[in-house]
Amino acid sequence: MKHAKILVFLMCWWVLGCDDDPGNTNNVNNVNNVNNVNNVNNVNNVNNVNNVNNVNNVNNINNVPGYQVADHTVVDDFENIPGDAFAAALANLNVYYGHTSHGSQLVTGLEMLDAVVDHGPLALFEEYGDLGHLGDLTWAGLTRTHLAAHPEVNVVVWSWCGGVSDNTAVGIQTYLDAMDTLETDFPGVTFVYMTGHLDGTGEDGLLRVNNRQIRDWCEAHGKILFDFEDIESWDPAGNYYPDETDACGWCTTWCSTNTCGACGECQHSHCFNCERKGRAFWWLLARIAGYQ
Repeated sequence: MKHAKILVFLMCWWVLGCDDDPGNTNNVNNVNNVNNVNNVNNVNNVNNVNNVNNVNNVNNINNVPGYQVADHTVVDDFENIPGDAFAAALANLNVYYGHTSHGSQLVTGLEMLDAVVDHGPLALFEEYGDLGHLGDLTWAGLTRTHLAAHPEVNVVVWSWCGGVSDNTAVGIQTYLDAMDTLETDFPGVTFVYMTGHLDGTGEDGLLRVNNRQIRDWCEAHGKILFDFEDIESWDPAGNYYPDETDACGWCTTWCSTNTCGACGECQHSHCFNCERKGRAFWWLLARIAGYQ
């Protein structure tokens, strides 16, 4: 499926390296139902929007209560996802994803995995923009506008660029509260929260402090989180890199002695980092579509 280039210039995004082209987009209006379901957000003739297998809590997946997180521990689970779970995600999810350069790593990861599961049929609309800095809510307005115009959308994801590294507790809470309000206002949509990328400031740096605030709040409130930082912090052998940056130095070391996939470009990082994020993203999409 062809992708349409989406260039929406929102504002001057002040942060080093966050001025990329968002890449190709999939603004697809494919049907989001299986088994001739008339409600675009339901699977298997479910009458409660945004729920899978008759789940009544929109923040839960498959009746699993509480926090759902795509982090380094789920990357290898990609290998165990059955074909029908991918098919369900492709047939039933319509994703609105706002990102700039760092966030494009997830899409690059999907592309790297196309030989295993082609993401082309996925209804994926990429909005140029990110979560900004210090409580900026431009992204929330864009989300409301898009959802009003596209009721078929049933998954919303927004990523950070450098906005976690220089944020405050108040700014992070503003982001969390705005996401929570969107969930209340659009109960038929699954909203995915996200942490920010590594910046080399270490275990006690502001980046990790702010990410812990996001992670802890999501866990306490039963949200769905894509843990961008966590995936960058661990290699496949279980070694932890607290002082790493988004460049993923350990990826270079790992791939010098292990077979890793190739890509044209992984923005700001190593292709192996993009591939691992792609695996985690597929796992999360499969979960939202009903995979247990």
